[in-house]
Amino acid sequence: MLRRLGLAALDAVLPPHCLTCDAAVDLQGSLCAACFGTLSFVTAPLCRRCGVPFPHAGAGPDCPGCAARPPAFEAARAALRYDAGAQRLVLPFKHADRTDFAAPLARHMARAGAALLERADLVTPVPLHWRRLLARRYNQAALLAARLARRAGIPHLPDLLRRSRPTPALGDRGAAERAALLEGAFIVSSRGAARIGGRRVLLVDDVMTSGATAEACARALLAAGAAAVDVLAAARVPDPRLEAPR
Repeated sequence: MLRRLGLAALDAVLPPHCLTCDAAVDLQGSLCAACFGTLSFVTAPLCRRCGVPFPHAGAGPDCPGCAARPPAFEAARAALRYDAGAQRLVLPFKHADRTDFAAPLARHMARAGAALLERADLVTPVPLHWRRLLARRYNQAALLAARLARRAGIPHLPDLLRRSRPTPALGDRGAAERAALLEGAFIVSSRGAARIGGRRVLLVDDVMTSGATAEACARALLAAGAAAVDVLAAARVPDPRLEAPR
């Protein structure tokens, strides 16, 4: 009751406004109808393995990449298509200290990955190299993982994985180059290895592009004894090779 009264008093002094614009909203930490309408949620049809959206029904069940080379992880899902609407949430969250965006993103992720959360034994984030963590001051994937674990009531191991070396920005690189740069870049901590034997791990990240990061992390987790690995991301970059011609 005291918390509700405190929030009501705060709202009276600082009326709630949309996370990404100045429009008034009913609930702090939410989006107005116009901004919410810019979000594109990832729904079926999609690849049953990597979760990349298909442009139309009848494709699949696996995308060409997964059919040719099944990933090490069992399934990956994402809440949003990584387009202009999603970028208004993800980019400030990742680069502009908007850690308050973790809550709404985690809510969308929990819906998209409900089946993965239900079967997970523990949750862990994709790690940052310590130099990047020092510069950014927080790991956005760890903030999402913590909220998802709390919602699902399952253990969160934020330091299960670590980057053994820094890797360059991957944004403009192709899938093969990404995979090569990430080969062996992730290791399981000695303390974490003792806790994952025979258990299903849910790996959490902010944006999934080619799947190379998820693949490298999954391989490290499986080599350390995990029974299986699933992946849950806030946003998924569509594969341009699968998109319908415009």
